Amino acid sequence: MLTSQQFPIHIAARNGVLSKGQKTFNSNIQQIEKLRTSLAAWDAASTAYHEKYTRELVPLVSASMELQAMLVKKLDCVSDAKGLSKRERYMLVEAIMELVEELLNERDDAEMKAIYNKYSQSDYDSEEAANLQSKEDMFGFDWGKDDDDGYAAMEEALQKAHAQYEAGQQAQEAQRAKRKKSAKQVEKEALEEAEAKQINLSLRDIYRKLASALHPDRASDPQERERKTLLMQRVNQAYEKKNLLQLLELQLELEHIDRIAFSGLDEDRLRHYNAILKSQINELKVELMRVESGFCGQFGMSPFARVKPATVLRDLGYDILHMKQANSALEYELTTLTDAKSVKAWLKKIRHEAENRPYNDCPF
Repeated sequence: MLTSQQFPIHIAARNGVLSKGQKTFNSNIQQIEKLRTSLAAWDAASTAYHEKYTRELVPLVSASMELQAMLVKKLDCVSDAKGLSKRERYMLVEAIMELVEELLNERDDAEMKAIYNKYSQSDYDSEEAANLQSKEDMFGFDWGKDDDDGYAAMEEALQKAHAQYEAGQQAQEAQRAKRKKSAKQVEKEALEEAEAKQINLSLRDIYRKLASALHPDRASDPQERERKTLLMQRVNQAYEKKNLLQLLELQLELEHIDRIAFSGLDEDRLRHYNAILKSQINELKVELMRVESGFCGQFGMSPFARVKPATVLRDLGYDILHMKQANSALEYELTTLTDAKSVKAWLKKIRHEAENRPYNDCPF
């Protein structure tokens, strides 16, 4: 049996002319197919990206953290070396603290905490406890000892706030409903209700035809009964989601619609179909946004980053290359930082890099 992909849904022009509704229908179908293709591309790209990210970048990031920890210890050892000016010692402490804070943001490390305490003249754990208490006071819930517990508590608090907001909105809607409606409002609501009923009837009409043709009990052959059962599951899912395009594709796949007759749909039916397709387009757009933002969140990218499934693997390759180069540079620095003279040269280098770095780049 041919699949729906071999039977693209579209309305062919009769006498070379398409009506406004037919043009809108074809345009809606094209948008849906484009969005479907984008979602499929993201699905494939996300899987490949995750595999490469885990296999190649994660070990490099772990190695980088170990190298940075070694750099911190080396800088700490030479921080008291003679020959450093007061300004250079200040810069060195700033560099050490920045590296230490970056590492402690990523992992719990007793040695790094000790170095932090040494140069900050305070206690890292006490500061973190104070910050945690501040968050609890601000958001009104206990984050707990485990981050997962904290996130769960935050999610619960956000859901509660959302529920309160929804209740307030419903109360406002109920209050507005009590007010006497104008004749124009009543007429508009009646038209919208009638249109919604017609849209549901259009979907139900397709569903009934498919359900009648695919009823498993009408098949005597066990294999045919199983095939119809699986197809009926697809029909039920499409109907529940009000997925008009999928229902039409199933009709076309099962040869239950004449392509020529399909092009002769009246304008009222086309209007109802276009309303359903427009809703599907909006749902797919929301889903695409959710997939893109979820991808950025999963891999620590800015939520405003412009990412495309066709280029994310290439960009990951650049990240891997840059991380290798950065690790090589760190390894070299560890071999050169042995005395005050080498520390002076290193401080001069990072000051020069800082002066020529874009504003929002990380200094190390």
